[in-house]
Amino acid sequence: MTERRGTERRDHTAGDEIAPGSFTLDSRLSGALGGRTAKAFERGFGHRTVGDLLAHYPRRYAMRGELTALATLPLDENITIIAEVIEVGERSMRARRGSIVEAKITDGTGVLTLTFFNQRWRAADLRPGRRGIFAGKVSDYKGQRQLAHPDYELFDDATPLEAGDAAAKRWAESPIPIYPATATLASWQIAKAIALVLDGLAPLDDPLPASVRQAKSLLAHADALELVHRPERDGDWKRARGTLRFTEAFVLQTALLERRAELRTHTTAARQPVPGGLLERFDAALAFTLTGDQLEVGGEIARDLGEPVPMNRLVQGEVGSGKTVVALRAMLAVADSGGQSALLAPTEVLAGQHLRSIAKMLGPDLAAELMPTLLTGQLPVAERKKALLRAAAGQSRIVVGTHALLGDNVSFADLGLVVVDEQHRFGVEQREALRLKGQSPPHVLVLTATPIPRTVAMTVFGDLDVSTIRELPAGRAGITSQVVPLSIRPAWRPRVWERLAEELALGRQGFVVCPAIEAKVVEDEGPGAPDGRPEASGEVAPAANAAPVASVAVVLAELRADPRFAEVRIAPLHGRMPADEKDAAMRAFSAGQIDVLVATTVIEVGVDVPNASAMVVVDADRFGVSQLHQLRGRVGRGSVPGLCLLVTAAVPGSLALQRVEAVAATLDGFELAQADLELRQEGDVLGATQSGGRSSLKLLRVARDGDLIAEARDMAQEVLAEGGGLAAQPALEAAVRRRLDEEASGYLSKG
Repeated sequence: MTERRGTERRDHTAGDEIAPGSFTLDSRLSGALGGRTAKAFERGFGHRTVGDLLAHYPRRYAMRGELTALATLPLDENITIIAEVIEVGERSMRARRGSIVEAKITDGTGVLTLTFFNQRWRAADLRPGRRGIFAGKVSDYKGQRQLAHPDYELFDDATPLEAGDAAAKRWAESPIPIYPATATLASWQIAKAIALVLDGLAPLDDPLPASVRQAKSLLAHADALELVHRPERDGDWKRARGTLRFTEAFVLQTALLERRAELRTHTTAARQPVPGGLLERFDAALAFTLTGDQLEVGGEIARDLGEPVPMNRLVQGEVGSGKTVVALRAMLAVADSGGQSALLAPTEVLAGQHLRSIAKMLGPDLAAELMPTLLTGQLPVAERKKALLRAAAGQSRIVVGTHALLGDNVSFADLGLVVVDEQHRFGVEQREALRLKGQSPPHVLVLTATPIPRTVAMTVFGDLDVSTIRELPAGRAGITSQVVPLSIRPAWRPRVWERLAEELALGRQGFVVCPAIEAKVVEDEGPGAPDGRPEASGEVAPAANAAPVASVAVVLAELRADPRFAEVRIAPLHGRMPADEKDAAMRAFSAGQIDVLVATTVIEVGVDVPNASAMVVVDADRFGVSQLHQLRGRVGRGSVPGLCLLVTAAVPGSLALQRVEAVAATLDGFELAQADLELRQEGDVLGATQSGGRSSLKLLRVARDGDLIAEARDMAQEVLAEGGGLAAQPALEAAVRRRLDEEASGYLSKG
């Protein structure tokens, strides 16, 4: 029903004769589409198989009578639009030989120019009154938006509605799938490739058991794939997406439940404390009383450690809730059994802070017996050799480190427990490298101070047991949070520094946090940047005419030049400083020898200075919700009340300002986590910071589909509990295998 124009080049086309049954979901795309086209799909989307391609679902559907809002098209982005040609002309080029064909298309409110160089035949092709789909990158030429050499597909003039033909009417009323596209693969080219493999697809076994499909009144899987890609009416694709969304949730939950069951088939050494041993002595000497949540979670961990199967437990807790002491008690239970523990931290600052906190909590006698050791990449050679020897010989029962722990030259005498702090900062292979250093699989305890919404826990951590610490230790003075909206109240900026000076005058200390080290250089020491931050040492790209991003260098100079801080001891702290300088700065701040640290996010987690009362976050809109919550948690940790000023130039009504206001509105990290999820609308929930690859969710949205995910998990548990388990469901087993072969497979198989 349509004719194609443009620059499409393909090995096979939709007109090729493809015999039904030629492909399965596991068939390679190179065999289905040809090598050149298959490479384009792999480069653009990572698709390698027919199943990958068929899971490339349309992002929206348009109608042939529909026109797109051309006036709002973003510059420098690849777009796909439906529009009508209103004018076409040809003119000679001035500077060189040849001609330019220009066609204007419209949506009735805006006009977009199509430009072609030395392609005179386009003038006859693009006749006024014709409609079609156009794709290309939007650019600006003399104040007008244009597409240079776009691809396009025109609707066929030979199917007039007034002809009354039923086939023509169906064609005119059929929704047009609009796919996520690239500069080399336009939406309709993707549609043609999908049509090709659909026509050649062998009969499909349904991954959903018949009982599940019937209970949910879902389509057969083959019908859902057909109707999501080639619907005849709106109701078709809506029902198809509903079936595929539930199927995605069901297969994912089955994979997680299978992984959980598989982990419990391994054996390891049970780790139990001994009467009168290290753990009992530690508990007896504690200067504070453990909270109810700490005791409850500690009991769950103790039961896990006492089993001859590896523990895989996630402990999520509010900022300042005392996760470190819970982890330390687990390490002492392992030490009582003669084993060692390794604590993996995302930054050197945090690793050093953990070591100091552990040594302080242990006290001199227990510390001498356990010999906690620091191992980081920037240790002097002599100290590094000593640390390696202590770990290999088993002298050090607790080894705290950064990525240096993962090196091939790091070995343990008897690694019994791996503690991963802020696990979202580590990639899959890094966690696995540490786990493999045990003679038998070590127990694994994952800590996060970023509370996790229930649906995310089910979707991302569904193979882990989850414990929660909500209760904060007694005696905390609390934190007051205030947004400083400079776009509305620019005169408030001087008051920010006045307020900081007032806190310092009371003998307290403070942090000033900036998103950059120097102009444009963003801080992030971890391998995965949470909340979608730019990567380490990446460039901040402010909007045109925007103020430069706040940096440690500039703010440090500003404060040092301010007469109000003439007697104040101010120092920088960021990831580009040598390890010994960072450590010296933190030690001096902890000892009260520095009044203000002007820092980046290296102080985001783990820094515990009870006398610190003031936290000023400059350009707060540059940080994510969980980051701001973590930063705020660095103050108000003792009897001194905390103050957090969130300084932002974000404009009213913007998503950036909404994030900052959400943080100021509550101290409840669990409430904030849900708000963050809703504001980000998935973002990187299963992206690189969680699974080691791009987001692997297709239609499922954990912010929206919580009830569906929970229902799918319950039904998956029922199916697996039936006789034969997954082996009795070969189609589901194959779907789980394909799911585990996707980019999240490393996380699901090694997490």
